[in-house]
Amino acid sequence: MEDNNLQTESQSQSLEEKAQQLLEEKEAESRTRTYTGPMGTAVTILLCIWTVFQLYCTVGPISAVNLRAIHCIFLLVFTFLLYPAYKKEKRTRKAPPVWDLALIALSIGAFGYLILNYTRIAQSGGRINDLELVIAGVALLLSFEAARRASGNLAVLAAIFLAYNWFGQFLPGRLGHNGFTLKRVLTTQFWGTQGLLGTGIEVSATYIFLFVVFGAFLKYSGFSKFINDFSLTLVGQTPGGPAKVAVLASALMGMINGSAIANVATTGTITIPLMKRTGYKKEFAGAVEAVASTGGQFCPPIMGAVGFVMAEFLNLSYTYVMLAAIVPALLYYLGLLFAVHFEARRLGLSGLSKENIPDAMKVVKEQGHLVIPLVVLIVLMFMGYTPLYAAVIAIAATVAASWLRRDTRMTWDKIVAATVEGAKGAVSVGVCCVIIGVIIGTVTLTSLGLNMGYLILSVVENTNIYVTGLLVMVMSTILGMGVPGVAAYVIVQAVAVPVLIKVNVLPISAHMFCLIYACLSNITPPVAMSSYVAAGIAGSNQTKTGLLSVRLGLVGFLIPFFFLDNPILLIGADPTATIAGSLWAMFTACVGTVALVGGLEGWFLRKSSWLERLVLIAVAPLMLYPGSLTDVIGFGVLAAVILFQWFTRRPASPAPGNA
Repeated sequence: MEDNNLQTESQSQSLEEKAQQLLEEKEAESRTRTYTGPMGTAVTILLCIWTVFQLYCTVGPISAVNLRAIHCIFLLVFTFLLYPAYKKEKRTRKAPPVWDLALIALSIGAFGYLILNYTRIAQSGGRINDLELVIAGVALLLSFEAARRASGNLAVLAAIFLAYNWFGQFLPGRLGHNGFTLKRVLTTQFWGTQGLLGTGIEVSATYIFLFVVFGAFLKYSGFSKFINDFSLTLVGQTPGGPAKVAVLASALMGMINGSAIANVATTGTITIPLMKRTGYKKEFAGAVEAVASTGGQFCPPIMGAVGFVMAEFLNLSYTYVMLAAIVPALLYYLGLLFAVHFEARRLGLSGLSKENIPDAMKVVKEQGHLVIPLVVLIVLMFMGYTPLYAAVIAIAATVAASWLRRDTRMTWDKIVAATVEGAKGAVSVGVCCVIIGVIIGTVTLTSLGLNMGYLILSVVENTNIYVTGLLVMVMSTILGMGVPGVAAYVIVQAVAVPVLIKVNVLPISAHMFCLIYACLSNITPPVAMSSYVAAGIAGSNQTKTGLLSVRLGLVGFLIPFFFLDNPILLIGADPTATIAGSLWAMFTACVGTVALVGGLEGWFLRKSSWLERLVLIAVAPLMLYPGSLTDVIGFGVLAAVILFQWFTRRPASPAPGNA
């Protein structure tokens, strides 16, 4: 017995090491240097100081430009301290290389000069001298070097956009422009609030940083374990229980941390082996984890902090955005839950045995208090407090709640560890937001977004809303590939949202449309990063896992098209919709989702023939589209399929023994 325990422990440790290695390849936070001795202590202190500064800025008086510039300084300093200049560089060090110390000094000097002189230059109408032009160029190069280290793909994309400022004049048609001087470009990118100090860094300096730190505090309080244990008590004994646990746990954790890749690498080390032991194929197990982790980025109430950003862009309350996201997230996860359920029934799988399921009352009694911070966060926002203020209070509430029981108590060491991990986790996403400023600055200066919109509309005859949506979907997915969820949305909304608004799509529908596809790029080949990390943990084929992820997440790819011109599926978006009408639309959409999944998985009440599968798939759009006639036809056809399967089903074969 002891040998078996040692073997299980060894396998678990090996799997965690493998997940960590995969995370290091895909997620920038895990590729960082480790310092020993006094330098290690100094880095820890600096990270804590940064966190305290950011917390203070939510209540303390500081101008927006100064906050963004200081935030940039911290981001660049920590990038050059923590991220190696090349892959084979030694990670454990006593001090940073000399060249990185030089880059740190230049970063502090460039953005420090901006802080001291921004008001003067703004009052002069943006007139800068040669020295200030050089400083702008140095700051831009430093930002690109930081982005290269923390997010190589995005740095390349930003370089293409930057080059467009000069080479776009040689392009024919609507994508061309008259060209801009070096001084004009550098002034826009550095000395204005449309480039490096624009929307991207604003998002990083406020929402992203606080909610990444909040997620780290929840982790160290034991919230992750509570989510896993509680999910087991809910669905662990049902057919395919471990896969349903993966869906619920990954949705909740992904909603908080906003990183689909990191979520796969953490929760996946537990859920993927459980699914495989239950009887799921390794490709299916990996795909389920990838899809579940990805959806958390648009799942209320936190939406990986992206909901707060959307509220800012729309100039609406966060409650409005959160309500609008409920139905898309519900349908996405309902489809995934039924996919794993139908697959379990098709394979004849059972759930976990009772002895492997924790006692529900015991879990709630011993760990239920850990949900208090989430309750505090949501209640404060509904009371009208800003999300930033609510996040700061929720972080304090996390520490306080952990002290309610000795087993979960956060000691000083844990508080420091959570602070350091949270600040480190915000660096790579923050640097992405800095370099996104180059993209947004280019789009603003060159009117690229407007011109691209005209180009798409010129391709689409009679401004067909669905064809336009299809083109925007492709654009959003491509722009979001390899980019963290919030950063991907910031890029996509600048380019794609105006296109949809031009064909009379409501702003909230346009933003939600682009957000979902930007997030789904994590499971869309050829750069399906979440799927590839999950495949590595599962030991499955990357391509098969990626394609299966698309199939399991197909509901997410389809839903946005149904609220493009009929926003009743976005609660509160349609002012003419009644409560009864919204609830009915939600109900029929849920039925259509189940029918679609049943057709794709080849199981409903029993194994379905190809004809039955085609009929179920055909029923889905009728039920998803809000309309009385389509609902009547859909229900009629679906009822016929159900009755036929009910009267022709055979007794179920005995399921394998419980896991």
